[in-house]
Amino acid sequence: MNVLDCRGMHYREINARLEEWWRNGCREALLQGVNGQRYLGRAFSEGYLEIEGTPGDDVGIFLNGATVRIKGNGQDGVGNTMNRGKIIVEGDARDIVGFSMRGGKIWVRGSVGYRVGIHMKSYLDEYPVIIVGGEAGDFLGEYMAGGLIVILGLGSKKPIYGSFIAPGMHGGTIIIRGEVSEKVVSAGVKMSPLEEHEWRGVSAYLEEYSHDLALSLPSFRPSDFVKLFPLTTRPYGRIYAY
Repeated sequence: MNVLDCRGMHYREINARLEEWWRNGCREALLQGVNGQRYLGRAFSEGYLEIEGTPGDDVGIFLNGATVRIKGNGQDGVGNTMNRGKIIVEGDARDIVGFSMRGGKIWVRGSVGYRVGIHMKSYLDEYPVIIVGGEAGDFLGEYMAGGLIVILGLGSKKPIYGSFIAPGMHGGTIIIRGEVSEKVVSAGVKMSPLEEHEWRGVSAYLEEYSHDLALSLPSFRPSDFVKLFPLTTRPYGRIYAY
């Protein structure tokens, strides 16, 4: 594994070094002392990148198959427009996690900010999945068009979701542990219990999530969760101009 001490380095210098390593056949790297540098792991199609510290925005932007592990917190835009691969955040992450994500997996051990999964979509055989161990802020799943978001709320004593859940949602599924108030769910989105056959797929993702983060999850049941899904694929169809 190649190791780079990033203290005092500009993000362009770090990314240039990483991409040179990958061109020369390196497929494992450790970045130490990261503090706000952006775009780390951009568009990597294979290999493993481990980040110690707090990276800046857009970690794993355009990720195309590699695995990125953040041993700390992530900032805005984790997994921005990623196609495939996996991002593991051992702490919290901020806003627009999975922005326009269309494949791959994002695991967050802690909580996330606003607009997680905004414009998230599935594409051909790619199916994006975001699992959050803690809480999510407002506008969860805004304009979501495909994929799966799971909010576990582990250790939380307050509502594990914010306001304005899934405005403009027209595809995909959001699963939230516990009861969800209808007051915070946007128009055009329906809530229902989680079916047993749906739970089998979700539990497989949870098993992978717990393995990757070395967590021991509670013995969840389908009845612990509420499923949110759109009633139409064209929520604004009546106001489009033709």
